[in-house]
Amino acid sequence: MDWLLPSLIVLATVLAMEGVAWSSHKYIMHGFGWAWHRDHHEPHDGFLERNDLYALVGAALSISMFAIGSPMIMGDGAWWPGTWIGLGVLAYGVIYTLVHDGLVHQRWFRWVPKRGYAKRLVQAHKLHHATIGKEGGVSFGFVFARDPAKLKAELKRQREAGIAVVRESAGA
Repeated sequence: MDWLLPSLIVLATVLAMEGVAWSSHKYIMHGFGWAWHRDHHEPHDGFLERNDLYALVGAALSISMFAIGSPMIMGDGAWWPGTWIGLGVLAYGVIYTLVHDGLVHQRWFRWVPKRGYAKRLVQAHKLHHATIGKEGGVSFGFVFARDPAKLKAELKRQREAGIAVVRESAGA
């Protein structure tokens, strides 16, 4: 098998995972899965959060795809793209861990970007955390961030419409 198609499958999976992450963050984590996600939006002293259980869901998805693609597990029924999809999900998990947990929430390292896209990511996610509770909000993705000025305007609109309760320090 040539390397181009597997590489494209991995890349497409990484890109698709941002859509999966956005929709699951907006509709699951800020919906019926709020019980697991709530502590991520509240101050706490512990290293781990209940929200970290979502990483186990992502890991289970990746492992499942590896298993589906493995002839050792599935025999002749193995679906070869499964391995590469599993690798893409794993790669997205690593990116998420570095960007969201590391850069934005500084769980693994301390660095505050002063400019560029890294600063934009941090600002967008801080604006996501500007709301109190699960209602409303902006910037549900983890790797692609919209312009912070537009996100602030959207938060202001949500606050004025009574959709979201915004923390005073957010300035929206």
